[in-house]
This record gives sequence, C-alpha cells and structure tokens, in this order.
Amino acid sequence: MVQFNPFRGTVTMIQEFITGVNEEEGCYKIISVENETGALVNFIVAPTTYFVDQAIVNVGDMVTGYYDRNAPVPFIYPPQYRALVMVKESSYQKVKVDYFDSQLVSSDDFLRLNLAPNTPILLANGQPFSGNPANRNLIVIYGPATKSIPAQTTPYRVIVWC
Repeated sequence: MVQFNPFRGTVTMIQEFITGVNEEEGCYKIISVENETGALVNFIVAPTTYFVDQAIVNVGDMVTGYYDRNAPVPFIYPPQYRALVMVKESSYQKVKVDYFDSQLVSSDDFLRLNLAPNTPILLANGQPFSGNPANRNLIVIYGPATKSIPAQTTPYRVIVWC
C-alpha cells in the first residue's frame, strides 16, 4: 500500500532527467524543491506523475510533492524521490493526498470528508468513478473546513488513486 509523504517548498530548478532510453528523452524531469528550513529534495517527475489541475510548475512556485514513503530511494544528497502527485499551491484551494478509511477520515486523522450528492468523484484520467471512495487513496481538493479534530469539509473534487 502506498503511504503518501509530502514535501512542501519552493521550486529552485527544473531540468531534464536522462533515463538512457532514446524514446524517453524529454519525458522525465527533475524538479528541485527547497523548504523554509533549507532542506532540499529532488523529485523525479515521470509522465505518470499526477499534477493537480494539470498545473504548469515553474521555478519560484510553491509546490507540494507527494512520494511513497515505503519506496526504495538512492542513498544520495539531496534525497531523490519519484513524485506520485504534484500540487502547485493556491490560495483558493487546499489539497490532501492520503488514504481515507470507511468513515472518509484521512490516515492522520486530520480531515474528514462530507461528500455532497454533486461532489465530482473522478479517476486520475478524468473519468467518473462509480464505486465507493471509502477505504482508498484519494486526492482531495477542498476549500473551507471546520476547526474541529478532524477538520470536516465538503470537497470541491475527489480523485480516486487506483
């Protein structure tokens, strides 16, 4: 099971990532991110990396990259993680990437979802999801939330990470 781990910071560099396969030339990027304490992370961005809202990321943008905490990584500095989900920060929406249980509460007990009948629930490819989103990894795009623990929100959109 994927355990999403976030790293938030400012994009300091974007460059090509060479895989050694000619057909893949230009398909992979390294996005270097530095957080407010000066910690650096290099995200390997593949064609399969999900960018929320298909946002274009540039140097200077504030982003959060999510990677699998359990995936093996090379023992180098700065750490290099395969980005699963990238979020370009926005003042009008928040994003939570996590496993949500049968009560639609995130694994860290930070957020509880109150789905409305008109809440779009989609697959990563944009197609409607017809099943129950509970007990799954979700990308939740939301706005206002209560100050309770866990915070409760009616999301703008839910993406099911199959």
